[in-house]
Formats: sequence, C-alpha cells, structure tokens
Amino acid sequence: MRNIVIVGAGPGLGLSLAKKFGVNGFRVAVISRNPEKLSMIISELKKLNIEAQSFVANVTDLAALKQVFQAIIKEFGSIDVLEFSPYAGWDKFTHVLETTPQSVLEQINSYLLPAVLSVNEVLPNMIHRGSGAILFTTGISAMFPLPFVGNGGIVMSGIRNYATALHNELIDKGVFVGHLSIGTMIQAGTAGDPDVIAETWYSLYEKQDNFEEVFPLGLDPTHLPN
Repeated sequence: MRNIVIVGAGPGLGLSLAKKFGVNGFRVAVISRNPEKLSMIISELKKLNIEAQSFVANVTDLAALKQVFQAIIKEFGSIDVLEFSPYAGWDKFTHVLETTPQSVLEQINSYLLPAVLSVNEVLPNMIHRGSGAILFTTGISAMFPLPFVGNGGIVMSGIRNYATALHNELIDKGVFVGHLSIGTMIQAGTAGDPDVIAETWYSLYEKQDNFEEVFPLGLDPTHLPN
C-alpha cells in the first residue's frame, strides 16, 4: 500500500486531498496542531473505508514536527507522497507597506522552515528507492506579486524557488516534485471547491508531466484585488 502524508491538514483542502488519494489506494497520515480537526478528518475518512491515522504537531515547532515524521515512518514504513499545505490564517498576512521583519519571520516559521524540514525527513528514502513525490501547495503570491499579502508573497515565492530547484535536481532520480498555486478562497461550492482542487492535484501527481499549475486553471492575476 502506498502512503501519503498531508502536513497542515484541515477540514477543507486537507480532507479533500486525503479522500482523493485515499480512494485511489493510499493510506493517509494527517498532521495538524488541532486534535479536533484531525478527529473530524479521520471520522470522514473512515466512512469511506480509507485507512488513516492522525498526528498532532504544530509545524512551527520543528522538533515536534521531526518527531511526528519519525513516528509516521515507524508506523507506515515509508512515505510515498508528501503534500505540504499548512495555513496559519488570513489575518497573518500583512500589506507590503506594513510588512516588517517580524511579520516575514512569522511566515518563515510557519511555512518555509517546516517545508524544508518535511522534505529533509522524506527525501533520502525517496532517492534511495528511486520513487516518490513531494507536492507543495501555495497561494498565488508565489507566482505574482500581490501587495495585500506582502509578507506571504516573500515566503511563497521562496517556496516556489525551492520547489523548482528540487524538481530540477530530482527529475532524473525518480522523485516527482510538483507545485500548485491557488488564487481563490477555498470553500465548498465555489470556484475554490477543495474537492476540485484535490482533483487537480491528483491529476498533476498522476501524470507527472508538468511541474506546476495555477488554480483555477487560466487564472488572470490582473483581475485579483489590490
């Protein structure tokens, strides 16, 4: 059985990704700092007969995150897919004119450093096996400068740079690295329906013929608010 770890799983996109990969034969490990959300996710997955296990960790606590990865590897044996998509909340973003070193550091601690640590924990074994996938989910500010998410854009574009470098280095080693940049609010029944995003992600993972996509497909960033 293949295994996927979803870092920063919540009741929206995280659950949808868990369901999509789960119904396609994956055993699922979900990581979040919120035990109640994890319990809800596991309950929903059990209804679909998807084998899943939850692990509590705040991604900003790198030592705790590392321990969780070690526990998952001990329990599952190996990690075939890592999907990274924690979300600290809209209120954590600052306008570019109000961005400070502290507000950037908060984004680094809640996204960039946990991403690097997560990759460090799974990549050596993937390279050894010659297979695996690392999937980064970001906001559209990774692709286009947006003044209203000044601190987030600095870090998201850094993640995209990191993902691109990983992709270029690993493409001949059997490890796929993908990036999906989301330019809409994630909400069921809207253009940002998490189930649709999960379908897009799974298609990108399954085909592995393209490094990155923008969601919604064909998004025009000039129409985004300032």
